[in-house]
Formats: sequence, C-alpha cells, structure tokens
Amino acid sequence: MKSGAIQDVSGLEWVMREFEVAIVGAGLAGSIAATMLARAGHSVAIVDPNETYPDEFRCEKIDFDQIDILNKAGIGSAVLAAATHDRTAWVSRLGHLVEKRPSDQLGIDYGRLVNTIRTEIPPEVTFIRGKVTAVANGPETQKVTLASGEILTARLVIMASGLNNSLRQSLGMERCDFKPCYSITFGFDLEPAEGGSFPFRALTYYGEHPRSRVSYITLFPIGTRMRANFFVYRDLDDPWMREFRAAPEAMLKATMPRLERLTGPFRVAGPVKVRPIDFYGTSNYRQPGVVLIGDAFGTACPATGTGARKAMIDVERLCNGYVSTWLTTPGMGVEKIADFYDDAAKVRSDRKSRALAASAKGMATDTGIYWWARRWASVALGLARWARNIARETWQSALQSFHAAQAPAGSPKPRA
Repeated sequence: MKSGAIQDVSGLEWVMREFEVAIVGAGLAGSIAATMLARAGHSVAIVDPNETYPDEFRCEKIDFDQIDILNKAGIGSAVLAAATHDRTAWVSRLGHLVEKRPSDQLGIDYGRLVNTIRTEIPPEVTFIRGKVTAVANGPETQKVTLASGEILTARLVIMASGLNNSLRQSLGMERCDFKPCYSITFGFDLEPAEGGSFPFRALTYYGEHPRSRVSYITLFPIGTRMRANFFVYRDLDDPWMREFRAAPEAMLKATMPRLERLTGPFRVAGPVKVRPIDFYGTSNYRQPGVVLIGDAFGTACPATGTGARKAMIDVERLCNGYVSTWLTTPGMGVEKIADFYDDAAKVRSDRKSRALAASAKGMATDTGIYWWARRWASVALGLARWARNIARETWQSALQSFHAAQAPAGSPKPRA
C-alpha cells in the first residue's frame, strides 16, 4: 500500500491510499474475495458501512458443494463449525410424503455466515468503515471516493455491493429487469404448538396446487431453532400478502392444508421477515478496471437456492483464475475484464440460475399438461429413490446380521 496527501474542496487534507485491489461491500462475496486475494499476497482494501455485519434476512442455507468452494479460500472449516447440519430431510410433493433422504444442507443465519467469514480475513487487509459514493474507472487506475471525502486508488475495483444500484448507474451500467418482484420469501421460526419436537430433522414441502402460487416451504435447524423459509410467487399489493402478515399460522394452514399431517400442530415463533426479489441482470458491464460479482452483477431467484452458490463461483473464478495474472502486467483494460465474464464456469452458473428460476416458477404456478406431468414425475421419482434407499438399508442390515451370526464367538462385531 502506498499513500500521498490530497486536499478536498473544503481544505481538509486526506491521505490518499493506494492498493492493488479495492472491494466495495463486505458481505458474502466481498469478504470471501478479500480473504482469497490477501492470502495470494495482494494489497487489498475493503469498504463497508458496517463494522459487524447486521442481522439481515437473506440466504439461510448452504450445502457441502458450497463448503467445497469455501475450502478453496481456506475458510470452509470455519463456516462448517458455525452452521447446523440437517443430515436427513423429508420431502413432500402435491401434499404427499414421497421421500426421506440423507441431506447435506447447513442452516446458518446470513449475518453469522458473513461475520464468520470476516474473522478469516487476514489482518493485512485494510478494512474501511464507510460508504462509497463514487467510482471513477479507466484502463490504468481506478478512484474510489468515500462519503468522508477520502479517495482510494487501485488497479482493480471489485463491486460486491449487492442490490445497490447507484454506483452501477454512475458508471453507465444499467440494471435490466427480467421480472420485478419475481418471487417473495418469508422467514420465521416454527415450533410444535404442543411442545416437544417435530418428527423430522428437516422438511421440504412443495405447494399442493398451482392456484396457491407456492413454490415450497423448507424447515431446517439453525442451532436449536427450527427455521422456515417460505417461497411464493405473488405481487406485493396482493391482498394475500397482508393476510399472511396478519395471521401467518392460519394462512399457512389454508394455503397448504395437508402440511399439519407431517408437522403436527405448529405455531409461528417470533417475527416474520419478508424479502421480495427483483430478478435482474446488468448491461454495459464490460468496462476497464471494474468487475461486478454476486448480486451486483445479477440476482437469482431465492426459491432455486442458487444465489449464494452463484456468488461463490463468481468469487472463486475471479480470484483463483484471473486477478493475480491481471496484476502481473500493466493496465486493466476491457480485454482483461472480459476474460472473467466469459469464464466457462461462471457462464454455466449464471445460465443454470436463470433456467432454474423459470423451471421453479413453472412447477409452482403453471397449470398446463406439461407441468402437471412434471409434478407427478417428481412424485414418482421421489418414491423410487425412497424405495431404493429402504432396500439398500434393509440389505445392509441383513448382511451385517449374517456376518455377525457367522463370526466366531468372542470376535469383534463388524462396523456399521
């Protein structure tokens, strides 16, 4: 890091700090990027308004595929220790229990996820608590202006600023809405009304009928709590929304009348959080010196569960595949930046996220014959997997019993 003195128009003097990489936003994507680049030996500054990431209703579940991505940054074990593994899950489709299967998903509050990752950021990273008001980019040097008046310079700026649109607009980048309010997610804790615990470790319960406009509700543990994420396709001004906020338990039972057959009587515990998602991408993003990652580049529908994965793939490909190479040669022109956006793994990730968004909405809301066939096919597939798992477990149990019966007296029992 280098520095030099500058004066703003008010006469205040600031120390202008220079870095190889400046990251705007210290959420999930920005914090992982800072960790990876600093461990690669680069001088990094990261700017965020919050010293400690606040409680925010966003991603609350990850899986072991995402832990594998985090392992490439050396932070997978820390996140794994902070999360709760569900281990097994029940699956219901069209109101029928169709499967009980092993599960590799992990529940963790988003704020805890980000703060856990932040503890892994090397001390060499300069963390600046502040708000970025402007970014000026070019083929050589980028300038990042803070609300305080301070200016940072860097060879590369990574925009990990989430849904914030103002900075992108100031660079001439335009948000392209595929569908405003594409879906709405509710988050709340659920508990048995009569005490005790639910009969499952986790449950994914898909909508019973397209008219309900429900994708699914998923119940999963976070610590000792049973967390619920409920995904619907509604408009914000739909009267159903007001009714759900006013009486969530009654509306859950009315929207999914067979749910209680699996859960037993339940009650909503604590506040109900709501997050509508605008499904969008960005145009004119191929510019010198600036890269967009995660939601800054484009959103994913939360019902698909691809948002965190998409952001992690962005970060992994950018930091492992490109930044270090870019910094070994002069300039930071569009031809360098384009390599990241054209990366095969990133392109596949973005396309898959969009395709799954369309598929999930069709499965939840479309009344055509094709979609009914797909729903019943998913029921049949789930039942087939369940039967296969039962047969496998029965065979393994019988085999172990046989070996135990054949073993000489006093010999050690075979391991399960």
